[in-house]
Amino acid sequence: MFKVIVFLLASCLALSFSGCAGSGAAEQKRSAADEAAEAAAAALAALDNGGVYPSGSPAAGPGLSSQAAAAQVENPGSFPEAAQVPQLQPQSARDAGGKPAWVDAPDSVYSKQRYVAAVGFGSDRRQAERNALANLTGVFGQSIQAEMKTVNSYSEAVRTGAIQAAENNTVQNAITTSAAMDSLVGAEIADVWFDSRSTYYAAAVMEKAKTSVLYADLIRSNERIIADLLDMSADERNTLNGYSRCLLSATIADADRVYANVLTYVGNTSGINPGEMKKGEEYRLQAAEIARNIPIAVRVNGDRSDRIKAAFSGALSRLGFRSGGGSSRYVLEAQLTLTPAELPNQQNRFVRYLVDAELKDSAGEYAVLLPYSASGREGHLNQPEAEERAVRAAERKISDEFGASLQDYLSTLLPGKK
Repeated sequence: MFKVIVFLLASCLALSFSGCAGSGAAEQKRSAADEAAEAAAAALAALDNGGVYPSGSPAAGPGLSSQAAAAQVENPGSFPEAAQVPQLQPQSARDAGGKPAWVDAPDSVYSKQRYVAAVGFGSDRRQAERNALANLTGVFGQSIQAEMKTVNSYSEAVRTGAIQAAENNTVQNAITTSAAMDSLVGAEIADVWFDSRSTYYAAAVMEKAKTSVLYADLIRSNERIIADLLDMSADERNTLNGYSRCLLSATIADADRVYANVLTYVGNTSGINPGEMKKGEEYRLQAAEIARNIPIAVRVNGDRSDRIKAAFSGALSRLGFRSGGGSSRYVLEAQLTLTPAELPNQQNRFVRYLVDAELKDSAGEYAVLLPYSASGREGHLNQPEAEERAVRAAERKISDEFGASLQDYLSTLLPGKK
């Protein structure tokens, strides 16, 4: 209806031009009428084009902002005067040097009402994109930045197949992509620009409405996955598989809380409340309870005074597992090898150490669950002291590394069939 009013007003304007012109200026009369008609057509085109006048039209100068056009459609009586309406720059607007507007002001192209946006730069395109994605994460605040390791652990578990994130392939692909770019799910590179000298610029965005739908679906899917992971019999619960299921649930729960906070930031209307969601720590406590019921035997060949065995046992104990005997289902078997190493023009004696270990499950015909290896070289003025130093170095490395390696493995262990 409003379009019709605009057209009639413009048409009346055209008639008034033709009626008011002098009788001796036929060409001027026709020109004025033509211009008025063109103005009417341009106004209608602008309404169809979100308030932007076609390039080269008589009214392209003042232009209508998209907000003003929207206001007119909702309230035709509030049509602003042309002199009061700012010029709307197209999204591809560039300055005199060809630089896109988003480089200096991302909000000028990617409005805050619709997007969360950030710009990054680097010496190559990949660096610029990663910088932009990191800056985009920063927009959500320090709390989410601090939790990116948790989100990346979740994304990696999805990538390896330990977690089937959702029935929706779009969601699954978005998570896999985010794992490759160390970014939040749903973040995209919207544009890239090179300044023709040395610097690339990239714009990273998340569309709020799209993010809200994506994250709400993801959280609900993850809640179903957690329920399925924890649906175990008593016998299965007190196994490394049961332990792994609790750790996976903790990883998912931690990621979900980050996603829920993002939903809150973008204006979530899906009814998901971060304060009501379980924390990953609740599932880690369940994992710790399971670990206390799992004995793991440790056997080391070539050991000296059981020092390597003690190092492995200590690492397992810090994870909460008990020391096991000969009847234990799980066994850690290791071999310590010390080899003299002769180096030219050296007065010191050197010894290489190598520890090869495997965590095995006797229920699966001693299937290897986790291989582990540690090696290095130590020296001293005499051979016995060099060997002593090599054993001490092996102990330290096992204490520092093995527990974390086992935890990482169990955190992404593919859950066995029930």
